[in-house]
Amino acid sequence: MADQARARRLAKRIAQIVASALEHQVKDPRLATVTVTDARITGDLRDATVYYTVRGETLDAVPDYAAAAAALESARGVLRTKVGEGTGVRYTPTLEFVADRVPEDAKRIEDLLAKAREADAEVARRATGAEPAGDPDPYRVPRTDDEDLADEDADSAIESDSDSDADSRA
Repeated sequence: MADQARARRLAKRIAQIVASALEHQVKDPRLATVTVTDARITGDLRDATVYYTVRGETLDAVPDYAAAAAALESARGVLRTKVGEGTGVRYTPTLEFVADRVPEDAKRIEDLLAKAREADAEVARRATGAEPAGDPDPYRVPRTDDEDLADEDADSAIESDSDSDADSRA
């Protein structure tokens, strides 16, 4: 089992080699819009997974992942040879290509956030000019001096009644 730091460095180097080879040496037009996003390698340095994404020709165009996958599959041997030459490891790792769907996930998240913003705007629009369902001020209002005096009189009357009850029992 290789050191984790060495595996990370080798994975990064594999991503660089594959990206450079796709750009400069592999002449397949289906790979013109392929971008290598990441690479991972197993602990024994025998199998590497290269993640890629495909951008559309225009902003509205849907990327052709099937054509890119087929082109990468046909160029796998050439790319593995380039990786072997560029890394200098004893055993050249096998390459597996996996479509990275980060851009599509990011677009989906952006759409969900836009939908949430619209819902918040609708709630805010409905809230303008709305009246509360209960009392306009549901919190207690500070007491006035007249109410305090009335409560003191009532408390003193209750105390005098309890004193007379205590005297009658004795």
